[in-house]
Formats: sequence, C-alpha cells, structure tokens
Amino acid sequence: MNPAPPGLGPAPKVERPVSGFELGFSAREVADLHSCTVASANSALQRARATLADRRQTTDGADAATARPSDGTVHRVLADRYATAFSRYDVEELNMLLHVDATLCLPPYAKWMRGVPDIHAWLTGPAIGCRGSRLVPTTANGSPAFGQYRPHPDGAGYVPWALQVVEFRDDRISGIAAYRDTDRLFPLFGLPDRLDEV
Repeated sequence: MNPAPPGLGPAPKVERPVSGFELGFSAREVADLHSCTVASANSALQRARATLADRRQTTDGADAATARPSDGTVHRVLADRYATAFSRYDVEELNMLLHVDATLCLPPYAKWMRGVPDIHAWLTGPAIGCRGSRLVPTTANGSPAFGQYRPHPDGAGYVPWALQVVEFRDDRISGIAAYRDTDRLFPLFGLPDRLDEV
C-alpha cells in the first residue's frame, strides 16, 4: 500500500491513496487500478490535484519552475487527451479534463454553459449526436483547435460540424468554443470539406 501524501486526507471508497504517478491517468484507469467506482476515483483525483496545486503555490518559485512542466507542454497533453476523449465520447474523461467553472459556447448561437454539470448535461443530452465524431487538430490564435466532423447521416464518412477552440487555465481546460460556421472557417484553417471512413 502506498502511503498517502501528507495533507491529502482519507479517501472513503478508494482502497489506497492515489500516488503522484497515477495523476496522469484517466479516472476510469484509476478506478480499474483500484477496483473502485469512477466517481470514487474522480473524487480522489480531484482532491489530490487540488492538494498538489496548493503546494505548488506555496513552494519556492525557482524550485516549482524547475519541477513543473511548462504550460505549453501541459496544454498540448491536455489538448491530446481532450481529442481522444471527445472522439471516444468518453464524457467521464472529459469531465476530469475540465476546470470546475469551464465554459462551452456555440457561436453564433446564444447557447452558453458554465461548469462541469452543465457541460455534462449538454454532452449527454442535446449534443449526443456528436458521439462518433472525429477531430482534426489545428491552431486558432495560438490555442489548440480541432475541426470536428460528425458521422454523415447516410453512414458514408464524416461531415464538418464545428471548429472547436480550446482554452486553458493552469492544468485544466477552462473553455471550449465550438464555432458552427464551417463553410467559412474550415477553408481558412486548411480543413477538408469531408472525411472518409478510416
């Protein structure tokens, strides 16, 4: 059994504390590793990350800077994990990547959500048609972005749906803007007008 980091506190349903190595895993992977529920793993991971974030702020600036990966590296890893989770439509993993007060907006529509519960409800409700989408990476204003392609209604390939631009705060995704004007935007970003089956 690994000892808990000091100050982490007990985890009621996880049999052993989450180690620093496991903080890069998805909640589902940690749950499988510890034979617990995804909800228990989420709780343990969130507490561990919050504790580590608090400690980072109180650590000497020089030591913290050398021990911590650059924001660019963290954001690239988060963007990759986001693309993988969205493509699998793994909503639990997406929840873990989001900042607690993350936003999701759908320009040019007025639809706007704030917080993990609202975004989760949107993804598992009205946006369920995005399941099975493919994401093609690009960059918008220096931020990671993705051309989102939904499955064609006749099942032949994928059609443009949105340009998703992802923003970050610390080590979480703080905002997702899904621009629906694909006829205008996709050519500007060099994104194809359809994707064939893989």
